[in-house]
Parts: sequence; C-alpha cells; structure tokens
Amino acid sequence: MTTEERTYQDERPRPQRGRRVLVVLLVLLLGLVGLLVVADRVAAGVAERALTDQVRAELATQGVQAGPPEVEIGGFPFVTQVLDGRYERISIGLNEVRGAVQGDVLALPTLDIDAYDVTASLDTLRSGRGGVVAGSITGTGTISYDSLAAQIGQEGLQLRERDGQLVVTAPMDLLGQRVPVSGTADITVNQGQVSLRFTDLTPEEMPNGLLVQALLSSFAEGISVDLPLPVLPFDLTVSEVRPLPEGLQVTAEAVEVPIHAAS
Repeated sequence: MTTEERTYQDERPRPQRGRRVLVVLLVLLLGLVGLLVVADRVAAGVAERALTDQVRAELATQGVQAGPPEVEIGGFPFVTQVLDGRYERISIGLNEVRGAVQGDVLALPTLDIDAYDVTASLDTLRSGRGGVVAGSITGTGTISYDSLAAQIGQEGLQLRERDGQLVVTAPMDLLGQRVPVSGTADITVNQGQVSLRFTDLTPEEMPNGLLVQALLSSFAEGISVDLPLPVLPFDLTVSEVRPLPEGLQVTAEAVEVPIHAAS
C-alpha cells in the first residue's frame, strides 16, 4: 500500500465513533430532562403541602367538617405556573364531608373538587398569607341512600338506582295487609334543596283498583320530601343531582371563589 493510500484511509470518516458520540449526547439529554421533571414534581409537592394547609384553614373558617384535604396541582411544567402565579387546575379531595341538616346529618363520603384558573402568588405559597382565588370550581360528591332514607323517616324504606332512575321500595299497610310497594322518584334541585317526588307506586300481589290507587297516591305524597343539602365549601351551589349505584351524585359549581381568603 502506498503512502497516499494510507493517508486517504486514515482521513476517511469513522461513522462508528460518531454514532457513539450521538448516543452519549442523547443519554445526557434524557438524563437532564429526567432531572428537570423530578425537580419540577418535587417543587409541586412542596406547593401542594402549602396549599393543603391553606385549604384546611379555609375549611375550618367556613365550619366545614371533613377529613384532611388532599391537594394535587395539575399542569406541566409546574415551575412556569409558579413564576406566573397562575395554575391550570388544582384538585382537592375531601372525605366524610358532613353538615347539620335540621338536627340530623347528611354525609358525603367523598367530595372531589376541581379548581381552575387559580391565582396564587409565590409569596402567598411561601408565607401562607394572601389570597388564593379560583376562576371556577366544580365539586362532585355522593350522598348515601341510607342517609336519604333516614331523612325520609319511613320504616323499612329503601332507595336504590335502576336504569338511571331513583327507585323506592317500602312496606305499606294496604286494606288490612302489610305489602311491599315500589316506584320511582322525580328529582329536582332548587335553592339548595333536593326534592324527591315519588310516583307510579305499585303494590306486589294485590289488585290495583281505584281505592288502592288513592291509598298509594296518599302514601307517595307522605314519603315525598324536600331535603336541604349540607352546606358545601367554597360557595359551591348544586347544579345537578342524579342517582348512581353507590348513591345520589351531587354536582355543584361556583365562580371567582377564594380557596384561601387573604389574611
């Protein structure tokens, strides 16, 4: 091999070495991105704990009885939201939310709250002073059927969901016999109250004549009730109620609401 041939061979590009360099750069880049993601989540965790304390204080101020709140900040990256002082979504989970209703208690086993377009300055998160305001809030909770039945106060009455409707079953004294009757309920919401109007009650194993129909109508009117809902936090107003297998689901909404009032 001549000197010129050896020189040309030495000067040829070496693609294998170039590929190694590229792989190393990619690994370093991925590692850097991973560290940034971890740092972002750690910072979010710190902010979530600060907001949890502020939400707990606000619930106490409003007289809301519930288990410890669980706060989660949504959206990515978190750091840019901190710098802007505005958060896409903050989720607040509450357990065993209770409120006095005419001396009794209605309980929501869970109340899931999503606050959107939340404004909170970095100084507020750091010091715990200052206001945290949500542009809009949606809350979803469930009232157990046992709690509703206790409010109606009819012995042996049971509620459940069937095909998207609220179904009632109860024993009734009818023409000298104790027979089970069943029917459905119309549900409406008005000014913080849930109205249950039971209709189409039918008895089991008994002719449904005019007298029986009149007695059933009277019984249905007696168990139809207006139930005031427990006071919900953050000025949430009920907008929809619908029966689910686990209970009566309540959806509530509010706009421009303080999650933590300025102090």
